[in-house]
Amino acid sequence: MTPLLRKLEGLTVRVDDVIYMPSLDAPQERPHPFVYFISIKNESDEKVTIRGRKWIVREDDGEVIVVEGDGVVGQSPVIAPGEHFSYNSYHVTRGDSVAEGAFFGETEDGDWVFTRIPEFQLKVPGWA
Repeated sequence: MTPLLRKLEGLTVRVDDVIYMPSLDAPQERPHPFVYFISIKNESDEKVTIRGRKWIVREDDGEVIVVEGDGVVGQSPVIAPGEHFSYNSYHVTRGDSVAEGAFFGETEDGDWVFTRIPEFQLKVPGWA
């Protein structure tokens, strides 16, 4: 049975930066690597453990890639009220894309909560 999810007011995500990084490894069919920097901020009254994430990446050619997994960059960060968790990761694309998604967490009471990852652009620079 899937746990009931509720949006936790005060748990927010900010995309701090997105950088095109051609020096990173990328497969020939997806030659454009982007590093993105994310902050998850907890301004709620509840301690939250981030248990998973879901990313949706829409390539300009119409392909949609869905990436789901446990935790965040191999961790399950615990974010107390007033705290934040920041990290960076990367994604490779065929061309210009748009990414968005959600993080899923669990409160100390065992409630499952989520917060949205705002949409951001993965735009290949003209010089690439």
